[in-house]
Amino acid sequence: MYVRQGANLLKNGNAINNLCDFFFSFQSWIPKIIKKRVCTTFVEDSFSNGRLCQCGGARDTHASVALGDYFSSAIVNHWDSAQHSSEYPTDAFGELQFAGASKRHSYFLRMSWDTPPSMVYTLMTAHWGLPAPNLVVSVVGGEGRAKVKTWVREVLRQGLVKASQSTGAWIITAGLREGVGRCVGEAVRDHATAAASVSLNKVVSLGIAPWGLVHNRQQLVNPQGSFPAKYYVQNTSRDSCCLDNNYQAFLLVDDGSEGRRGGETGFRARLEDYISHQRTGSGSIDIPVLCMLVSGNPSMLERVDLSLKNSIPWLVLAGSGGVADFLSDMLENLSSATAVSSAAEGDGEAAPSVDLKDRVTERVRKYFPTEADTDKLVERALSIYQNRDYITIYHGEQEGPDDFDTVLLKSLVGASKQRMSTDASPYTEELKLAVTWNRVDIAKSELFNGDIHWTYADLEDSMTDALVNNKPQFVRLFTENGLNILDYLTYGRLESLYRSVADGTLAYQLLQRRLVERQGNSGSAHSVSRVLEMLMGDVCKPFYFDVLGLENISSKRRALRRASKLLRGDCLYREKRCLFPWASLFIWAVLQNRSEMAVFFWEMAGESVLSALSGCKMLRELSKLESETETKLSMKELAQRFENLAHDVFSSCYQSSESRSFTLLIRKSPVWGGTTCLQMAMSADARLFFSQDGVQSFLSHIWWGDMKRNTEVWKLLLTFFCPILCYTNLISFRLKHEDALGRDNDSLYGTTVFSFSDIKHIPPKRPFIVSRWRQFWFAPVTAFLGNVLMYFLFLLLFAYVLLADFKPPPPAGPSIAEYVLYFWVFTIVCEEIRETFFVGNMTWRQRLRLYMQDVWNKCDLTAIILFIIGLICRMFKLSYEYGRAFLCVDYMVFTLRLIHIFAIHKQLGPKIIIVGKMMKDVFFFLFFLGVWLMAYGVANQALLYSYDPNPDRIFRRVFYRPYLHIFGQIPVEEIDVGKQWDMPCTDNMTDIEAGAEPCRSQYSNWLVVILLVIYLLVTNILLINLLIAMFSYTFSKVQENSDVYWKFQRYNLIVEYHSRPSLAPPFIILSHLHLIIKRNIRKMPSVKIHHFVLELKGKAANRLMTWETIQKENFLTNQSKIQKGSDSERLKRLSAKVDSVLKHLTETRDFDHRLRALENEVKPKLSVQEVSLMYMVLVVALTCFIHTVDPN
Repeated sequence: MYVRQGANLLKNGNAINNLCDFFFSFQSWIPKIIKKRVCTTFVEDSFSNGRLCQCGGARDTHASVALGDYFSSAIVNHWDSAQHSSEYPTDAFGELQFAGASKRHSYFLRMSWDTPPSMVYTLMTAHWGLPAPNLVVSVVGGEGRAKVKTWVREVLRQGLVKASQSTGAWIITAGLREGVGRCVGEAVRDHATAAASVSLNKVVSLGIAPWGLVHNRQQLVNPQGSFPAKYYVQNTSRDSCCLDNNYQAFLLVDDGSEGRRGGETGFRARLEDYISHQRTGSGSIDIPVLCMLVSGNPSMLERVDLSLKNSIPWLVLAGSGGVADFLSDMLENLSSATAVSSAAEGDGEAAPSVDLKDRVTERVRKYFPTEADTDKLVERALSIYQNRDYITIYHGEQEGPDDFDTVLLKSLVGASKQRMSTDASPYTEELKLAVTWNRVDIAKSELFNGDIHWTYADLEDSMTDALVNNKPQFVRLFTENGLNILDYLTYGRLESLYRSVADGTLAYQLLQRRLVERQGNSGSAHSVSRVLEMLMGDVCKPFYFDVLGLENISSKRRALRRASKLLRGDCLYREKRCLFPWASLFIWAVLQNRSEMAVFFWEMAGESVLSALSGCKMLRELSKLESETETKLSMKELAQRFENLAHDVFSSCYQSSESRSFTLLIRKSPVWGGTTCLQMAMSADARLFFSQDGVQSFLSHIWWGDMKRNTEVWKLLLTFFCPILCYTNLISFRLKHEDALGRDNDSLYGTTVFSFSDIKHIPPKRPFIVSRWRQFWFAPVTAFLGNVLMYFLFLLLFAYVLLADFKPPPPAGPSIAEYVLYFWVFTIVCEEIRETFFVGNMTWRQRLRLYMQDVWNKCDLTAIILFIIGLICRMFKLSYEYGRAFLCVDYMVFTLRLIHIFAIHKQLGPKIIIVGKMMKDVFFFLFFLGVWLMAYGVANQALLYSYDPNPDRIFRRVFYRPYLHIFGQIPVEEIDVGKQWDMPCTDNMTDIEAGAEPCRSQYSNWLVVILLVIYLLVTNILLINLLIAMFSYTFSKVQENSDVYWKFQRYNLIVEYHSRPSLAPPFIILSHLHLIIKRNIRKMPSVKIHHFVLELKGKAANRLMTWETIQKENFLTNQSKIQKGSDSERLKRLSAKVDSVLKHLTETRDFDHRLRALENEVKPKLSVQEVSLMYMVLVVALTCFIHTVDPN
């Protein structure tokens, strides 16, 4: 309770004030719940002549009550902490600062050995802020001043600490500057220095030492707590029992003794057992705890036995000395000897327990010859032997530290198999542990090697853990080994995945914005749909509206109310299966910018081309909203990667079948809201995709209609003026059988749209005269040429009216030619209205927003507005001249519209793009020029004329005249007073105010000349050359990709003229009247309203998706072959094979060593026949082992 109160103080209120209040409260509640121990009974140590107590303290340091207890002192022979010490409030806690060693503060706490471990663990995580571990490694042994072997240091440095850093582990040692504790501290320090400053998997080093053994411990004593306590270490180079400054926290266990080791053993074992029953940070498994034995004295057997009874696994470093060597010898050799003896003796013999005890006794005497109580050690050893399945022997001197993390995982896995209950899968905990450590290699070799049958229930929780913690390799592994994604991904689970999005990410912020709009959960399907609608725009329908029952609601406000009402109910939709699970997971991964996960889901999802383009679209929109530079860059890179995938997969499709690939471009997708590949590519600004030959070939088919693509333009123009020529052989048309050859023989793929007649679904049986007429006039290229010719006539008429026939206001004017011009512009306005509001199936707001996104549409709107203003003004005498001025400017805007018309030209189109890019450079140049021009103009005017209030002259001489200086127009007679100037002037203030020309000031004319020289130097040399350099850079940069830009913009022009009527303004009014009659009177639906869209259903859609999937798989297979054939991959495979061979050789030598030891031990006790049988068994076993080695 006190710990929770302390933690809550830091979470609420003002940080600084509450921090101060917390320290005062911390000082009050820590001593109430944490105690220390003080020896209260003096038990004389017989070896000290009565000067020392068996607790290690001197007689003078004991209290009077302890000294006066002569009766108890007389009858007690052995000092026991539980009986002979008492608890008092702790007087050493807080923060620790190592003077002269480190600026970082460590936490420390003096506590009794019987303090509940739950209280201490809560204190460390809730108050001290230590992150909950994913692994706890408790290093036991190696204490004292004995020198640690070199290979043990390497195992601790390169093996243990490195493996712990990759998993986010706690390493527990004694925390003193001696032995193994010092080695671990230095290794943790070095790895922390080499790692990034902010690491999610930071290693926490925790020291648990006896309070009475710590040197200079009196510096830590303060009944009110130390924040911080100054701790001085005199000699840091030598081993000592001082605290190590490389540890984050210290638990100083007090049993009332002084200078004695082992007082912390019981508490440390209980703490390890308690942590092993807590959950990891992700909450998927219990925290794995592993004890690691390095060397050790005989008393360490009791520590090992105590942990083994709590099912704590041990890793013994064979060859490190002491108890570690004894246990490795006993477990390896006695286990083999027992197995062989059992096989040789048969079933008739008695159990080998008596023989085993003798062997253990023999080894105890061998390794611990100075120990008197060998029987107790033998009992401990036999108890340990019974739990040998929890012990892993590691020959670090032979195996090396590189694969130490694999050794750790297998040790924990072996222990988890022993702990599993009978009703649970024996491999579930092993799998969860592998997922937590992200070791897919071990999972493949140990768990998914074909020996285990995995069910959906076994993989479900691990799949969620892998998704949430971004482990795509495990997601791939699970889907390949029995997890059905259709059963797994329901809408409820999808919402839980969105709720697991990390705080602070852009996806989390976007979901929270949707939460502000209404009450509900930020991870609901409706919130996700709103986020996707914001990112995708109007290119597709809203996502998840069908499952929410909102597909028929067009109003956003009504849909919001309906969704809020639904979410306040039972939300039965959450139990339903997700309709498109892979696409939904792909969107989820893309929103979080998880590249590897998103690519895997793209591989698994259908409609690969459209899915890649959709991912490109979302990522580019997200990059515009992202503020972090690195994240923004990674989003752009991933977006480009998806665009490249879409381009490459479609290239593979185009090479396989041209007609099917064309169908793929315009097929309406049910997965992505009814959009098509072309529409998504246009919205995603996928220029590289549009530059693909297949896309351009399709656009050319649409552009030319039923005419052949090699038709010369002059033939079209000649036929345009003489329509009768379309019935001759002047123009070649594609025949029906030519189209049939390019299409699929299987009609189930649908009819690919090659021409206008295909889109219009015109019945094939028409008279030749009618069909040929429609084939020529209804082709987009014909409509384009007609519009170009008529637009030139429009500009000629406009110029004629402005120059030669612009009459005064009514009743004298306008002229007939001007009325014709008005009608012509009226038809242009009608066509703009039709394009904006009567094309497509979107709402009028979406259509208007889409219309305003095009720059040329803005140009058209500007020209129309200027024309209307000029028309109104010219009708009145007062504003007649203004009207003429507006119309003159409007003529310039209409003329500039020609640039867009000629963007279709293969040579002019790229150059137009380059000019557009250079306009940005001009604006930057004008900014610098404007700053310098204003600086010079104001100074020049003020120096030349001391007084000139005329605003017209000021404007001309401050801005206009310096601008003309750039082009060489310099009025030297006016600027230089040494020159004769014929302009009459005056110095009279009254005349000057009346408008007379003021005389020049001669006082500082020398400065005017200097400023002129500097101004011309900067503008004509510096700024002009800067502009030229910017133009050169832009040209060279854009020229490389100008063809890609042009092909991208070509799509818009083709779509525009494909949807336009055949007649051009002003005759287009006839087409408009025809459309009104067909739509409103005859009620005939429009076919062009769905331009470039083909809807496939049923078997046709499934077979097209199957074909696309096959092409994607072929592409991925080819990419994999190319990658495997690279030099780097070959070197990796060669290195892996060499490592495997070396590993098998090491195992072979070890196996041979064990066989020789077993032979020497068993041979004297067996007969000749038994020896021969044993040799046969061993040779067969060794042969089988060698054959398991892969020869490749």
